[in-house]
Amino acid sequence: MDTWEFGRMVRRRRDAVTPDAVGLPPGTRRRAPGLRREELAGLAGISADYLTRLEQGRATTPSTQVTAALARALRLDGEDRDLLYRLAGHAPPGSDVVPRHLPPSVQRLLDRLAGTPVAVYDAAQTLIVANAPYDALMGPTSTWRGVERNALWRHLVGPGSRVVHTPHEEDSLVASLVADLRLAVTRYPADPDLTVLVRELTDRSPRFVELWENESPRSPGETMRHKLVDHPAVGRIAVDCDALVITGDDLRLLVYSAEPGTEDAERLALAVVLGTQEPAGHDRGEPVSPPSPPRPARSGR
Repeated sequence: MDTWEFGRMVRRRRDAVTPDAVGLPPGTRRRAPGLRREELAGLAGISADYLTRLEQGRATTPSTQVTAALARALRLDGEDRDLLYRLAGHAPPGSDVVPRHLPPSVQRLLDRLAGTPVAVYDAAQTLIVANAPYDALMGPTSTWRGVERNALWRHLVGPGSRVVHTPHEEDSLVASLVADLRLAVTRYPADPDLTVLVRELTDRSPRFVELWENESPRSPGETMRHKLVDHPAVGRIAVDCDALVITGDDLRLLVYSAEPGTEDAERLALAVVLGTQEPAGHDRGEPVSPPSPPRPARSGR
């Protein structure tokens, strides 16, 4: 990896991206038209200190997740994105690895839904990006790293989510997520992150091994659209979760809403206000998401 050239490219592109291009307010006392370091760090889900070390060439071998997050935050596409990957020491994403890049059209959609809880997952149900209202509803995703960002891992190995499930619903969801992962492994055989994820789940979850070896097909209608979220500050909120599949890029965009005029809508609005106004008490390490500036985009599910 050419750490100095990688850092120079990140710094150069940071200086060239204006706040309004990424959905941030221009603010005052801005000495340069580009993004502040803490703004880019927040958009990419990493700490400002780690970004500083990357830009100065003092941090080496950023992961593919960090590289993808920076490319996304800087709105890089095509040759520029591929160049950033090469400078980081990674092969640019190909057709045999899971797509994790947000195309400009999806980023624009996220910008338009800045006040609505939204998360984007890849084909293996690994969280790519979540916006501030989503974190306010489901809990902060900023400190999740590696396999922790995968929905199946969080249900079988990790702490789960704020969504309330009956035992039957939980079993159906897990079986569905296993089916999604199996399909992703078949479709993207060269993806190293999938290899790590399957190995981690195999080592730590007997339930995963049972389902993985069973190879049961996904049953129709197992995806729950209506969800009950147990929010620590406002109580339980009934929400609808609509999944939009971005077919060309194999992404899943989850949008959460409540029926207008209901108590659930009021609770959802309050949860978003409380979550987005609280000062961020979690600093970001390698990947993490911004405190004060609004973010364009946890595995809640």
